[in-house]
Amino acid sequence: MAETARRTDPLLSFRFEVTVDGIAVGAFSECGGLQHEVEFVDYAEGGLNTHVHKFPARGKQTPIRLKRGIADRVLWDWYAALLSGSTQRRNGAIRILDAAGSGVDAEWRFSRALPTKWTGPELNATQNQVAVESLELVHEGLERGR
Repeated sequence: MAETARRTDPLLSFRFEVTVDGIAVGAFSECGGLQHEVEFVDYAEGGLNTHVHKFPARGKQTPIRLKRGIADRVLWDWYAALLSGSTQRRNGAIRILDAAGSGVDAEWRFSRALPTKWTGPELNATQNQVAVESLELVHEGLERGR
């Protein structure tokens, strides 16, 4: 069969997993902040009035935002340890799983992460919703695996 007949569909974003130090830390309903950008420095060369030179400086990451239904204390305990002065930097990964949920289609690895913000659930006795907690992680690197 000709190579042009082969089709690759975009990945679906609803089936993913988050691991920290190789351990699955729960099923998350949302994950955001997978963003990396390169900062640039302007250099105005004397006598050159048509443009300003742009030079790449350093990479900058945004915090990773995770949301899940409260199931255990794992995330809270990591955050509480930081509040009490125990710095536990951890590495992790966010993986998009295939349609069967058994293989990995894409992966982003983050390094030396620390929890920077924990948000507890919005409680309302008139609604029937899952209690959701969110955690933001700052990290020192994001790289694409698969």
